Amino acid sequence: MTNIEQHTDQLGRLLTIIDKPQRIISLVPSQTEFLIAIGLKGRLVGITKYCIHPAELVNEIPQIGGTKNPDITKIRALQPDLIIGNKEENRKEDIDDLSKEFPLWLSDIATLEDSYDMMLKLGSICDCKIPSEQIVAEIKSNWATIPYSEIKEVLYFIWRKPYMLAGNDTFINSILQKIGFKNLIDQARYPDMDEVALKKLEPELVLLSSEPYPFKEKHIKEFEKLFPKAEIKIVDGEMFSWFGSRQVLCPDYIKDLKK
Repeated sequence: MTNIEQHTDQLGRLLTIIDKPQRIISLVPSQTEFLIAIGLKGRLVGITKYCIHPAELVNEIPQIGGTKNPDITKIRALQPDLIIGNKEENRKEDIDDLSKEFPLWLSDIATLEDSYDMMLKLGSICDCKIPSEQIVAEIKSNWATIPYSEIKEVLYFIWRKPYMLAGNDTFINSILQKIGFKNLIDQARYPDMDEVALKKLEPELVLLSSEPYPFKEKHIKEFEKLFPKAEIKIVDGEMFSWFGSRQVLCPDYIKDLKK
């Protein structure tokens, strides 16, 4: 008997899914990792070339291009019964095109709570409710072990030339707040700023992300000149920006970082 279900994604878009999806395409690396974590590796028929975790499993799944330039022809050939994307990581024109032909569920994540909501909803849609609930519970439990600390004023860089930073309505900002840091960037999303504007901010701590720009130790001197009074650290960008099951690991990483 055919089972028809209607679901609403995180943008309030209504989609109809016939039976539980068996041929899933993920357009978002962090969500691919989560889908595999709840037992859906065998149902993933396509992922992006940036879906790198878990490394021992993703190599067995066909690639359908990048997050910003998916191969629409290849996606059509795979005949998915569910495509999972993200408002920020995927282009609107690609989402609009694919939505005309396939059920497409979009996440829109700016906070940890949004991430929890995404995992629980996808778990329900894909008939993996229990493992998704277990992952969310584990993340919450791990975050509860982070001790309170004095608030530090920080800047979180995601790019150089131009300098780009995480703003106040991003998932990164949500993580900064969770660990007791105050983001000095009031602007939304990922503003770019010149050296004159940056020097006026006087942060106590400057975090240089390993992605999307691959900041390395060699860049630290450049930022020491910009912020002579600040502590400069390279951080694992995945821990701060990958929403989903990666967050199970984040609290322990933060504990080590604070040391």
